[in-house]
Amino acid sequence: MMRLLRLEAVWGSVMAYMGLLCLMGVMALSQADAAESTPVVTSHTRASLVSAVDALPNGTASQPDKTGAELLLGLRLQLQPGWHSYWQNPGDAGEPTHIRITISGARSGVGEQIEWPVPERLSEGELMAYGYRGDVLLPVKVPLEGQGNGVVQITAQADWLVCADICIPESGHFTLTLPAREAATTPPSAEADLFRKAEAELPQPSPFTASITAEGRLVLHGAGLASDTVRQAWFLPLEGGVIAHAATQAVTVEPGYVQIQLKPDAYAQPPFWQKSLAGVVVLVDGAGNRSAIHITAMPSPHDVRQKAGQSVFGVLLAAFLGGMILNLMPCVFPVLAMKIVSFAAMGGVEWRSRVQSATWYGLGVMGSFVAFGIGMMALRYGGATLGWGFQFQSPAFVVGMGWLLFLMALTLGGVFHITGGRLVGMAGQRMAGHGPVRELLTGLLAVIVATPCTAPFMGVAIAAAFNGPVWMGGVIFLMLGAGLALPYVMLALMPGVAGYIPRPGPWMERVKQGLAFPLFASFVWLLWVAVQQSGSDIVVVMGGGAVLLGLGGWFYGLAQQAAMTSRTPRFMWFCRGVAILCLLLCALGLMQVGTHARDVAQKNAPSFIEPFSEKRLAALRAAGRPVFVDMTASWCITCMVNERVALDVPSVQQAFHEHGVTLLRGDWTQHDEAITAFLRAHGREGVPFYLYLSPQGKEVLLPQILTPTLVQQIIGETPFKAEQ
Repeated sequence: MMRLLRLEAVWGSVMAYMGLLCLMGVMALSQADAAESTPVVTSHTRASLVSAVDALPNGTASQPDKTGAELLLGLRLQLQPGWHSYWQNPGDAGEPTHIRITISGARSGVGEQIEWPVPERLSEGELMAYGYRGDVLLPVKVPLEGQGNGVVQITAQADWLVCADICIPESGHFTLTLPAREAATTPPSAEADLFRKAEAELPQPSPFTASITAEGRLVLHGAGLASDTVRQAWFLPLEGGVIAHAATQAVTVEPGYVQIQLKPDAYAQPPFWQKSLAGVVVLVDGAGNRSAIHITAMPSPHDVRQKAGQSVFGVLLAAFLGGMILNLMPCVFPVLAMKIVSFAAMGGVEWRSRVQSATWYGLGVMGSFVAFGIGMMALRYGGATLGWGFQFQSPAFVVGMGWLLFLMALTLGGVFHITGGRLVGMAGQRMAGHGPVRELLTGLLAVIVATPCTAPFMGVAIAAAFNGPVWMGGVIFLMLGAGLALPYVMLALMPGVAGYIPRPGPWMERVKQGLAFPLFASFVWLLWVAVQQSGSDIVVVMGGGAVLLGLGGWFYGLAQQAAMTSRTPRFMWFCRGVAILCLLLCALGLMQVGTHARDVAQKNAPSFIEPFSEKRLAALRAAGRPVFVDMTASWCITCMVNERVALDVPSVQQAFHEHGVTLLRGDWTQHDEAITAFLRAHGREGVPFYLYLSPQGKEVLLPQILTPTLVQQIIGETPFKAEQ
C-alpha cells in the first residue's frame, strides 16, 4: 500500500512538471506569434513595436505574393501623464522620433518613414511645440520583398525624446516574429484598432487650392469652405524656421475662402514666402469635428481672393471717395489752411493762372501719393513690415514735421515769406505765388500730413493696393490722390467761383495771419505725439527747436526787409547767417531724436481696458469672452476723437462692463509687428481699426468713425453674463 502511494506521488510530480513545461511552451509560442514586442519600460514611457496583423499569408500558387505588398507596423508610445513626445516638426524646441525597422527571414524589407498623425499644439510659455501625449501609435509601412513562405523576424531600433519639466532622450531595441499562414488573408491583430485610430488622425490630401502671399497670408480656395463648416483653423509647417510657431494665427472665413495669417520666424531671411510652403492645415467645424489636410501653398504676389463688392471698379471708387473725404479729416487741416489762402489770392487772377495752379497742385498730390504708395510696396516686398502712416512711428519724423508746420505758421503770420525772388510791396502779389514748384511742394505736403488718417473707404482701398499687383496699387494710389486734389481743383477751375472772390487787398493779410493758428495747433498736437513716443524729455528738444526756428525766421524776415529797403548788405547777410545757424542747430538736434526714443508707460485705464497682445486675445477667445479690439495711435487724430467721443465715455464704458466686454487697445504709435500683422490679417493697413468679437466667435468690423450708439448697439446684440 505504501509503495502504491509512493508511485502515485511520483507520477503526480511528473505530470505537474510536464504540465509546467507545456505551459511554458505555450507561453513561448504565444510570445513568438504575438503582434506586439516585449516592451521597453522607463519611468516615463512604455514603448513597444506592434503589428497590424498576427501572421503573413503564404505566397502559394493560388495566391502568389503581389509586387508592392507592405507590412504595417508601428512604434507605440504610452506616455505617463504630464509627458509628451514630438511630431516630425517639433516646433520651437524638441526632437522628432526616429525608427528603423528591418524584416528578415522568409521575407525582407526595410522601413523608416513614419506616417505622422496630426499632433497637438503644446504651449510652453513663450514657445510652441507640436507633439503627442498619452497613448500614441506612429505607423510605418514596410515594403516586403520576396515570395518565400515561413516565419519572418522583425527588428527595430527607435530613438525618441520625452519632455515634461525636463527632457529625457530614450531609445529601445525591439524584436517581433510573425509566422506564415495558409490563407489568402490574415485576421487583424489585437492592436489593429490602434492602427485604425492612427489612420483616422492622418492628414488627407487637400481638395482645396492653397497659396501664400508676400504678406504671409495662407489662403485656401474651394467649394465647401464657409463660416458654418470652418469655425477654427491653424497651420502646422513641415519644416522649422519658417513661421513664428507661438504667434496667433488670425483666421478669416468667407464662402469658398479661408485665410490664415502667419508670422515669419524671427530668424527667417526675407523675402519669407518666396518658395512653396508645405504643411498641415487643421480645420474645425461648428460641432467641434476636426479634419486635417496636407497642403503645399504656392507663392502668390497678392491675395487672389475675389470678394463680393470688391471688383476693380469698386476698389477704385472706394479709393476716390476716400481721398475726397480725406479733405475733411483733421490731419489735412494745416494744408487746407494754406490752400484757402492760395484760393483767396485768386481774386482777379486770369483763367490761365488758375488752371496752372490747379494742374500743378493736382499733379503734386497724385504724383506724391503714387510715389509714396509704390515705395511702401517695394519695401514690403523686400520684407519690411510697414503700414499706412508708418513714418509717424518715427519720433524724428514727428519732430521734423512739427518744426515744418511751425515754420509754415510763421510765414503765414508774416514773420518771413517764402518767395522765389525779391519781395514786392503789394501783399496781394506776395501771396499770389502759384509757381509750379510751390504747388508741387504743397501737394507733397498734403500727402505727408494726410497719411496718419484713414478716412472711410480708404481702409479697403489701401489693403487692396498693398495686396494686389503693383500696377493695381499704383492706380489705386492715383485715385486716392485724385480724390484729395479734386475739391481745390474744382474750385480753382469753376468760372463762376472766381467772380465771388474779392480782389486781393489788406483783408488777405488778416485771413492769412488767422490761418496760422491751425498750424500752431498742429504743432502742439505733434509735440504731444512725440511725448507719447519718447517721454517728456522730448519737450525740451522739440520746444527748444521751435524757439530756434522762430528766432531764425525772425532774422530771415529782417534780411528780406533789408533787401527790400536796400539797406547795407552786411546786415542782410548777418541776418541770413543767423537764420542758417538756427537751422543747423535744429538739424543736429533732429539727428539725436531717434536715438533717445523709449517706451512710454501704459496710461491709467479702466480695469476692462487692457493692452493688446496676441496671447491675451487668444486666451479671452478660448474662454468665450467678448472682446473689443481698438487699434490706435497717438498721431492718428481720428483715433483720438473716437476714443474721446465714442469709447472712453461713461455710457459706453458702462455697456462694456454690463456685457463683460474686454477692450484690448493696441498702441501703434511706435512700430509694433504684432499690431501690423493683426491689421493685415483683417485686410487693413492703418489705423483706426475696430473689431468686435462676440462670445460665439462672430467678428464684426466697425467703421473708422464711431458713435456711442453704434458701439452700444454692436456689443448689445450678443449679451454675455459677466462673472461675478
